[in-house]
Amino acid sequence: MNQKFLDVMKDEGPVTIVTINANPASVVNTWMSYVKVDEEKNCLYIPAAGMHSIENDFAKDNHVLLTMGSKKVEGTAGPGAGFHVKGTGQFFAEGPEFDEMKSRFPWMREVLQVKIYQIEQKI
Repeated sequence: MNQKFLDVMKDEGPVTIVTINANPASVVNTWMSYVKVDEEKNCLYIPAAGMHSIENDFAKDNHVLLTMGSKKVEGTAGPGAGFHVKGTGQFFAEGPEFDEMKSRFPWMREVLQVKIYQIEQKI
């Protein structure tokens, strides 16, 4: 994770999560302020209230694409930086990460963990 990506994640805006190999693909959205970035483990933790379509797709393929951006962060051609994050996801409903997220987001039912294998700046 580079500093520009981390700066984007500090802003508020939508995050789109897509099951890239599902046919048809499932698409859900959340907010960047809900996403916990774990640099040490190179993953993201995202509270899930719904996301049933994503979870159902994981039975066949757990690869996901996330998109996020901020017009407040300088991009490749002026104001605005955006990223595509590719990874594999899994849902869980117990453990220390779950407990921490549940204390912040009492409405969630599970946590989506995305293990990142590629971060690409698009703009």
